[in-house]
Amino acid sequence: MKHYEFQQDFRALYDKAVALYAKGQRGAETFFSTAETAFLAANGITSQNLYDYAEDHNNYGEPGYDIALGIEFVRRGYFLFNQQGQPSKVVLDPEKMPTKTAAVRGIEWLPRIIPKAKAKLRGELPSTLMYCCGGDRNFFKTHDINPVEFLGVVRQNEANDEVIIDWVTKRIASNKA
Repeated sequence: MKHYEFQQDFRALYDKAVALYAKGQRGAETFFSTAETAFLAANGITSQNLYDYAEDHNNYGEPGYDIALGIEFVRRGYFLFNQQGQPSKVVLDPEKMPTKTAAVRGIEWLPRIIPKAKAKLRGELPSTLMYCCGGDRNFFKTHDINPVEFLGVVRQNEANDEVIIDWVTKRIASNKA
């Protein structure tokens, strides 16, 4: 595996996915060759992850390559270091997710995005959920939080939701000052 050139290889696959989606090709499993899928898997990334980025890139112009790369760098680091390159056998059950209107300390979406971010870190998101989807992006924009930064905060405080909630609360307060 080439570590130094990861971002270049990721960029090539990101651009390929965006182009295929723009041409009307559908289905994450149809986007990449066996070698490309193996590269993604060796870095803790799935074809579905890139498919989701391509879909939102084409339909909404977001989150864009830079944010996608940042998210996948955080995920990749967690995969290679914390998981020792071994994928999780767990998949988050979307039915057990907090509702989209659930709130903590008056902050809607926060109870939902914390377990979603943890599942992204661990590679446990089902194909029906995307970290940094439109709803997530609305949360991030509303509170002026970078999705990569948030994922990093979750990674550093994975076992302590209160620290994550405190961080978000402080960020929101500093934005109002």
